[in-house]
Amino acid sequence: MTISKYHSTVLMPEIKKPYPSILDFLTKRFPSIDREIWEARIIAGKVLTQKGDPISLTMPYTPLKRLHYFREIAREPPIPFTEKIIFCNADLLVACKPHFLPVIPGGPYVNECLLNRLKEKTGNENLSPINRIDRETAGLVLFSMNPKTRGRYQELFMNRRVEKTYSAVTTYSGVWKENRWTVENRIIQGDPWFRMKVVPGKPNAVSKISMVKTRGDKALFKMSPVTGKKHQLRLHLSGLGFPILNDRVYPELLPEKKVDFTAPLQLLAEKIRFKDPLSGKKVSYTSDRHLVWLD
Repeated sequence: MTISKYHSTVLMPEIKKPYPSILDFLTKRFPSIDREIWEARIIAGKVLTQKGDPISLTMPYTPLKRLHYFREIAREPPIPFTEKIIFCNADLLVACKPHFLPVIPGGPYVNECLLNRLKEKTGNENLSPINRIDRETAGLVLFSMNPKTRGRYQELFMNRRVEKTYSAVTTYSGVWKENRWTVENRIIQGDPWFRMKVVPGKPNAVSKISMVKTRGDKALFKMSPVTGKKHQLRLHLSGLGFPILNDRVYPELLPEKKVDFTAPLQLLAEKIRFKDPLSGKKVSYTSDRHLVWLD
């Protein structure tokens, strides 16, 4: 059994009365975890209030209050790749994560995530991700080191004042007349829940995409997402007819199989630029990772 060294947090949302019990709420919020497991965790004092006190089975549901809990997994698969710290000061940490490593705990991953690895490296339990990328994607992720200045960096992403550049290697066939696209469409959660889909309606996802070069049956792309919807670049490239190499979700969901560490998704969050809200200086950070199909 692997138990997280750091707590996870869940917010009890504002809902209509009558309020559920906390046990009912947790069971519905996390359907993959059996009710009996949540009950046992509460009895064992493993679910806490935001002040750090253990809750009881009879404690009432309180909207907009947070609960802390420690994720548990029977068997956590190790990720045999290492992250790299690109920059770090008292307020900001910029890391480059490898393929396959999640940014935060999720699914079968508890301690094998970028957040917990960096907490161990820095000794900073207040570390918190400012942006996120998919587990399958490699590249740059920003973390707040200081809760007092965290909001200043979060506002950069909220107000779209961050320039992001991604690289991808895709399948390629034939000659294409175009090599630059601006893709705008509406992306929502699909079925199954982890797969997104494009639907008619007001666009909420915008990407600027350029084909840089081709090599045989492969093509190299540079992309600048204007928005940050889940799986946006993967959907936009496959929608243009260029599926990213080793993508098992788009354009078609392939059968689940054991993770193949020799076939990483060929997508890299390569560069990020913005005006630092504290220093007022323009900064740029670049990953030194390379997509293996170009080696």
